[in-house]
Amino acid sequence: QVQLVESGGGSVQTGGSLRLSCAASGDTYYTYCMGWFRQAPGKEREGVAFIYTGAGAYAGSVKGRFTISRDSAKNTLYLQMNSLKPEDTAMYYCAADLRGYCRGWTEGDFGYWGQGTQVTVSS
Repeated sequence: QVQLVESGGGSVQTGGSLRLSCAASGDTYYTYCMGWFRQAPGKEREGVAFIYTGAGAYAGSVKGRFTISRDSAKNTLYLQMNSLKPEDTAMYYCAADLRGYCRGWTEGDFGYWGQGTQVTVSS
């Protein structure tokens, strides 16, 4: 079991940057799949980026702009977001799949979630 707490959201102008953090506690003694999802009002929750070991996997809409990483020593997951666009405005959620490697990219693949942090990009 893990507990996830996001931070780092805020309001920025188009073209700006933000770095989101997700602090994990509980079962942090082994490596498992973690990811970031986002949900804008009136839209479905979508997967943004995922990581287990090695390079992360990204949704096409954020490739080249967002970077997912993890610091195992600090039990923290990050999402560096650059060149932000108004379309990136959403609640961003950190999630964990304790099965190990990433089995899939849907909400149902992740059993643990943070509370979300709001990202707003103005034009």
